[in-house]
Amino acid sequence: MVYQLERDRAYKLLLDLILGGKIDTDTPLSERKLAETLDMGRTPIREAVRALVHEGLLETRPARGTFVRALTIDDVREIYEVKLALEGMAAYLAAERGVTDELLAYEAKFNEMMKSPESFDIEDIYNLGATFHIQIFHAARNKNLFQIYEPIRKRNATTLTLPTRYDPNWVIHSVGEHLGILDAIKSGDGTKAQQVMVDHISGGLDARMRIFQKLTKYIPPMTPKSASET
Repeated sequence: MVYQLERDRAYKLLLDLILGGKIDTDTPLSERKLAETLDMGRTPIREAVRALVHEGLLETRPARGTFVRALTIDDVREIYEVKLALEGMAAYLAAERGVTDELLAYEAKFNEMMKSPESFDIEDIYNLGATFHIQIFHAARNKNLFQIYEPIRKRNATTLTLPTRYDPNWVIHSVGEHLGILDAIKSGDGTKAQQVMVDHISGGLDARMRIFQKLTKYIPPMTPKSASET
């Protein structure tokens, strides 16, 4: 348990530095320097680096090392422009082709979360919403649409989950929006479902833009401890 907490702490601290733009994207990461800067052991740092490589925020360049993959507010905006198009169309098709039993199964859980959000872990609330979005693609009955969407979702998983760490109120608020999307799909009105989804995705973009701006403003530069402090 202690090791897992330390690993999770290393992940969050390193993520903060990356998203705050405090690590030079042209300089390979040093486990030793990061361990000194974050005042923790190298093993949890190493695991955090591996996780962030897998999630796409870091990249390993052969014979050169591991680097921060440059990610800017413009990148986030572009990701969400793609999501607006793909998820809006998925909602449209799901409404036009008829709501599925799998999609309807989310209604009871969302209502339960709306009544007592404090009874649920914020990550569980987010993860249920994330699987709901995936189920909409299945309800759209268009395999090509999902095949285009899935790599984007996986590659940008860390960016998409930012509110679980920095804006939990938005995560809770999104439960009501998910119910609104489901209601629109149940109505069979594709245009309405598409618009409700677009509004929801736009809100998600706004939330992440606020997070990026806050991190950039408040996270201090990364400076290793001096020899006198060790």
